[in-house]
Amino acid sequence: MDYRMFEHRIANIAERMNTIGGDVSQVMIGAPASLQLIAECENQLGFQLPESFKKVLLEFSSTCNFRWVFPDDYQLDDELDGIFSGMLHWDLGLLKELNDDKNGWVTEVFSNPNNEYDKVWHHTLAFYEVGNGDYFAFDLVDNSPDACVVYLSHDDGEGHGYKLGDNFIDFLEKWSRVAFAGGEDWQWLPFTSNSQSGILPESQSAKMFRSLLKLPI
Repeated sequence: MDYRMFEHRIANIAERMNTIGGDVSQVMIGAPASLQLIAECENQLGFQLPESFKKVLLEFSSTCNFRWVFPDDYQLDDELDGIFSGMLHWDLGLLKELNDDKNGWVTEVFSNPNNEYDKVWHHTLAFYEVGNGDYFAFDLVDNSPDACVVYLSHDDGEGHGYKLGDNFIDFLEKWSRVAFAGGEDWQWLPFTSNSQSGILPESQSAKMFRSLLKLPI
């Protein structure tokens, strides 16, 4: 992954949102994690982190936070009209707490692994809580060294169980090209074609989105 290009995309998004009068939070990109910190986290969780996630933590940043919101009078049309914000977030130091919360949903609400809806929540590692009870998470069901990124909805969201990227790096590369639209599923769903497509940065909707916002990403 080209981390300089990734940071450049974040800067371009922030600059453009400021230009149109949107609200942009301070971009916070922390220092890379150490092997020791990752080992401590894995020990707390009881399993190893997905390889692409670990690679980003070690080579780029252990914590990242960036959010933008359109101005109140800004509205996109047609299939893009649900988009109003974007947010990128992960934090190695909060991973255990985040997953304790996510696992609470599994225990109390989605406890049946034989139920088609419930089972999506099982064998996952959350890395981003949307703020409404939904999560972005890694699907660990096949115990592979790496894992795809999926969406967990707590209230029958259309994006529940959607795959967003083949792995963490693939997810970041694709999501960054639609300005991290979301995290609510209705904001990024226009950039998918089905539950297994992942985010499609070269789709007609994605190209239209970048063109309307004049985003060189």
